[in-house]
Amino acid sequence: MNVREIELPGIGRKFEMITRSNEKIVIVVHDDGRREVYHFDEHDHDESISSVTFNDSEARQISAIIGGIVYKPRALETVEMAFDDLVIEWFKVENNAAAINKSIGEIDVRNKYGVTVIAIIKKNLKKILNPGPQAMIEPGDTIVICGERSELKAVIKELLSSGGE
Repeated sequence: MNVREIELPGIGRKFEMITRSNEKIVIVVHDDGRREVYHFDEHDHDESISSVTFNDSEARQISAIIGGIVYKPRALETVEMAFDDLVIEWFKVENNAAAINKSIGEIDVRNKYGVTVIAIIKKNLKKILNPGPQAMIEPGDTIVICGERSELKAVIKELLSSGGE
């Protein structure tokens, strides 16, 4: 993720970033200690869809939570649980990934990569457990896949990330 830092004379500093899933976040750190966080529409980076303001103390507490100081999560966006050579991984399908708008049957990960799709969690949090070959993959879906580590990396790189175009 690229972070662009801009000085705001008499105000503070502005930090802009675009995540791997094309979400734009802007953080303004005011000289008086306030922090403003803006979240933009992923299809229109000029349209702010939400914002929140924190005082210095609140911002430091939020920072500790997000940074994993308060609680280190066992499950992240790319969670791995290894059973000898078997790995289960959760991966959020990125915008412009090769698998977008294709069915599990079309991408044929089981035959081409030796990987099994065991669940799809839709952007609206609807869960499809043990999805059939007709299940469609959409941007922002979280795909739960299992297989060997190298096979999973290949599926993620070639089919689920934007780099696989």
